[in-house]
Amino acid sequence: MIGSRGFLGSYAAQAARQEFEISEGNRSPTGQPGVVIDVRDEDSVKAGFQAVHPDLVLLCSAMSDIDRCEQFPDEAKAVNLHGAEHVAHACARGNARLMFISTGAVFDGRKHGYTEEDPVCPVSVYGETKAMAEKSVLALGSSAIVVRIALAIGFASHAGTNSLLDGLKKKWASGQVVALPVNEQRNPIDAVTAGRCMFELLGKKDTCGIFHLGCADPITRYDLGLKLASRMGYPGQVEPQWAPIPGRAPRGPDHYLLTDKLRTVSAIPIPTCEQVIERCFNVSA
Repeated sequence: MIGSRGFLGSYAAQAARQEFEISEGNRSPTGQPGVVIDVRDEDSVKAGFQAVHPDLVLLCSAMSDIDRCEQFPDEAKAVNLHGAEHVAHACARGNARLMFISTGAVFDGRKHGYTEEDPVCPVSVYGETKAMAEKSVLALGSSAIVVRIALAIGFASHAGTNSLLDGLKKKWASGQVVALPVNEQRNPIDAVTAGRCMFELLGKKDTCGIFHLGCADPITRYDLGLKLASRMGYPGQVEPQWAPIPGRAPRGPDHYLLTDKLRTVSAIPIPTCEQVIERCFNVSA
């Protein structure tokens, strides 16, 4: 598993340990069984695979800060595109099954409800690098799986990860009123459920291709913020943001990812948005 120290990766690793013997691959040692892997360096990836010889590989490692990707496009391409290609090549050489975690940002967000068959049309550097990586991953491995997530939410299992809820809580606890977009819709998924779904799919030998993962009903970032603020005890500390913030990466207005395809192969029920929010506060749900 590559990228197990990130926000989503840490939850996926917890889910994996329940059914698999896992080795973790990260840019720095974690104290868990595994290897040091820098996906930007093909030799580093080769060495990691030679040390572990995995049967299944989950690639969560990514440069996921959309604004940072826009500011540093070469770095984003090195991690999100070339890093995925290095891992996909290693999987092909070792006959390992690969799951690549992607994003709703591969779409421009100008329609309501995207299926896996809709053509990609990203508007940001982040989305572009992920869309190109998807193409490479699927071309290199007939058994590969791509999982797109519009928005993964939850509290970080350890410090230093890109967790939306931790960031919001820190601001609200300091008394800040946070402005959130009223015109950006997403169907979020909690990190616990996401991890369970990922490894359920990865364990199905005949399952491959692209799958969308998210809750059943979309919600605006503003309305999501209102619900989270109320749940954390900070009502009144969210205000509507009506226009994009200058200097930030472009974002699609509607990244509602339809999950009909996932429903046909998964035994895990697709949760509602309310259930997703509650699971963030009760990780045993």
